[in-house]
Amino acid sequence: MRNSQDIVVGYDGSAEACQAVLWAVTQAVLRNCRLHLVHCHLRPVPPQDAPPVRAAAGNAVAPSPETILAEGVALAKGIAPELDVHESLIYGWPAMHLSKISAAEEMLVVGSRGIGGFMGLLAGSVSLELAATANCPVAVIRMPEQPPAGAVVVAIDATGSAAALADACSMAVLTGAALKVLHVRPDKNGLSLIRRRSSKVPADVLEAALASARNLAPGASIEGELLTEKNAARAILKASQDASLIVMGTTGRGLIKGVIGSTTHAVLHHARGPVLVSRRN
Repeated sequence: MRNSQDIVVGYDGSAEACQAVLWAVTQAVLRNCRLHLVHCHLRPVPPQDAPPVRAAAGNAVAPSPETILAEGVALAKGIAPELDVHESLIYGWPAMHLSKISAAEEMLVVGSRGIGGFMGLLAGSVSLELAATANCPVAVIRMPEQPPAGAVVVAIDATGSAAALADACSMAVLTGAALKVLHVRPDKNGLSLIRRRSSKVPADVLEAALASARNLAPGASIEGELLTEKNAARAILKASQDASLIVMGTTGRGLIKGVIGSTTHAVLHHARGPVLVSRRN
């Protein structure tokens, strides 16, 4: 019986999936837990007596599901040879199977877009569906050419976003990064950024979150920022341009109520780096 939860990562051979594996390996090493690498193949399993598939003239045969899975495992082992890596090959829709496999695990990690993703969308359909339906935190990985080394940034709403704050504190402690807590208040008149250390404006929600963060991440460098902006996602993205990770909650107040909020949805589409969506059972 396992004593710890897995980091589950989806792999389909795409460049985005490779980034997800690299990021997931780092997390598994930091947390001293197992990595569960999953390849979901959409094509049905061929009959045992089926003739071999031959490529048309000028076309290469696509790698087999087994080959893709082995490549993902080799990638993970190449980074951390001592890491315990479990592998699964499953046939069917990735979002459905990854959601089931990762239920109650430490974290699910996916690339921002997989094979077949549209260039115009930074977040693909699978990553968006998992961010809205999985029963554990979901990290959607998009890495720029120069990975940011800034703070872990967490956006909290009027409830305090306890799960997102806890996940952000955990990430800051594990990685040694600073922690920045953002709270956005709607304002149709535009953006007003007030740094907590110099603000004279009461901000009970932010103050309570900062107090909780100091307890959850003792010793970490913690900063709070109060933002006032008509568009919450735009304010969060602007304040986290150099973030190593953006952590978001899932309060549904917009496009998909009760599942994922419109602000989180927008941040997933436009963030330049990794985003962690703090989902819980």
